[in-house]
Amino acid sequence: QVQLVESGGGLVQAGGSLRLSCAASGRTFSNYAMGWFRQAPMKEREFVAAISWGGSSTYAADSVKGRFTISRDNAKNTVYLQMNSLKPEDTAVYYCAAQSGSIWFRGDVSKYDYWGQGTQVTVSS
Repeated sequence: QVQLVESGGGLVQAGGSLRLSCAASGRTFSNYAMGWFRQAPMKEREFVAAISWGGSSTYAADSVKGRFTISRDNAKNTVYLQMNSLKPEDTAVYYCAAQSGSIWFRGDVSKYDYWGQGTQVTVSS
């Protein structure tokens, strides 16, 4: 089992930046593909970005391409989400998640096995 703890959320003005971190503990971190998801009030949880086990491949939702970057440091058991040019519509609780197994399901929320507790990101206009 993997335990995930997000940090780095907060309040930022539109156009600003935030960097989210997700620290993992438990099993071998490099055995898991990782993803970031978000959920706004009254909306379903949606995919933001994903990264493969070693970090060589990434995948992002169209809504954040060119603005958000996912990365990981397996030596530190941490995955990051750098968010630039933030917009009010990016306001949500952001969750990191871990996907086990050898097939990378990228943005399929149902394929992720472990979830953090979430961190709030609020972008003011």
